[in-house]
Amino acid sequence: MDWSTEDVERFDRINGDRRQDRRYKINLDLRWKLIRRRRVLDSGVGRTVDLSSGGILFDPGRQLPVGLNVELAISWPVLLRNEAPMQLIVSGRIVRAAHNRTAVAMNQHEFRTSGTLAEARRSGSATPPPASLQLANGTVGLAFGKYR
Repeated sequence: MDWSTEDVERFDRINGDRRQDRRYKINLDLRWKLIRRRRVLDSGVGRTVDLSSGGILFDPGRQLPVGLNVELAISWPVLLRNEAPMQLIVSGRIVRAAHNRTAVAMNQHEFRTSGTLAEARRSGSATPPPASLQLANGTVGLAFGKYR
């Protein structure tokens, strides 16, 4: 049987990856916080595995419970105006977890600056230490350095 390009594309859609958003394999450092009822239950560090506009797969260093809210502060690899380190702050729900991999469906995301590169170098750290922050939606968030 000869398969047309259209048949192959249809087969790939049915049997292949059914996610709506394109995923990008990128490994970035992050800090995570498990949140329930505006309280931080646990926190740690990890690395992204891949991300899309709808979710993130990351390695938190251990298995995390499905169904809880999580907030991620991801160290972004690009400086704002070549001087300010940036963080991608993501709020979402854990939808899958297995073998030290955790999948998060994003509810909210935004970029924030974390001071200037000069400030980070003076303090001896590429990422200023975190502080607690109350987000507009009422959840507790991560804050890293100064925000502009």
